[in-house]
Amino acid sequence: MGARRQHAPRHGSLRYLPLKRSRYTAGRIRNWLDEEGEPHLLGFAGFKAGMTHLSFIEDEEESAYKGIEIMRAVTIIETPPLVLFGIKVLEKSEYGLITSGELLAPNLNPILGRKIILPKEYNFEEKKKSFEKLLEGTDRLVIKGLFYTQPKNVGTPRKKPDTIEIKVSGGKSPKEQYAFLKEKLGQEIRVRNFVKEGEYVDTIAVTKGKGFQGPMKRRGVRHLQKKSRKTVRGVGCLGAWHPSRVMYTVARAGQMGYHNRVEINKRLMKIGEKGEEITPKGGFIRYGVIKSDYIILLGSVPGPKKRLVKLRKPMRPKLNPSTTTPEITYISNVSQQGSK
Repeated sequence: MGARRQHAPRHGSLRYLPLKRSRYTAGRIRNWLDEEGEPHLLGFAGFKAGMTHLSFIEDEEESAYKGIEIMRAVTIIETPPLVLFGIKVLEKSEYGLITSGELLAPNLNPILGRKIILPKEYNFEEKKKSFEKLLEGTDRLVIKGLFYTQPKNVGTPRKKPDTIEIKVSGGKSPKEQYAFLKEKLGQEIRVRNFVKEGEYVDTIAVTKGKGFQGPMKRRGVRHLQKKSRKTVRGVGCLGAWHPSRVMYTVARAGQMGYHNRVEINKRLMKIGEKGEEITPKGGFIRYGVIKSDYIILLGSVPGPKKRLVKLRKPMRPKLNPSTTTPEITYISNVSQQGSK
């Protein structure tokens, strides 16, 4: 037996099963956390541009580096304004949320026709009256805004916009939430209307796809000795004789990557409007130049470059989060294409 390990915990997490390709290229938000106060939006969306690093003064109370200048890796997400093109009302039932009605903006941009079928004739005033009747008589309603992105304002070769539903929270009743969206119907919503510098957000995106991979790369099992029978890049035993089947806990080959993932509590370090102050010399590799609003998040974000990343108010907020604006001392914009 020699150098055989006496303790070998299983390889890979069983939290996300089955490991298969996501149905949607854009991340899917399944839950929202209701907040009190004035009516406000709980989410936003942007496009992942790339990563760089910055230096800032740590101000977290629980950090061992409080008051010290530290350097961290950050992700830049370009966040052009979203356009509110409709309002949706849903009713809570024992089977989940059921759509009760929708109200579209009177003048829709033809670019939205690349994503959905636009109505040829739409009587806004008549639809508005019937929609407002749905808000009477019950409080078991959920109000969401229908938004679409503007890829023409982003450094990507995309033409088709993405649509996203964002829940409205706050207010004393669904009527207040509806009034909040009605004032902005057909207008652009910027990222500053959703979050402030120093706050935390959750990121939802589809990870980078890696195709069909074996158990070593997919699950991290060890390489067997070179004289092993039949295989060396696989597990040594598929399990017991009984039950006479391969259990789901055994590491096997299959799809790796392109999964819907949520990462919680990413701190927003900066909200910027001038892309030239953050774009490295020569632009971001495989992305280009930032042309519109952008945000800087601490740490990494799921997905490759140009992937749509959805932002959400944190579902599990920290107990004592820092509420101050981060003091940034340096942001690297050195060329990422290397020196010649």
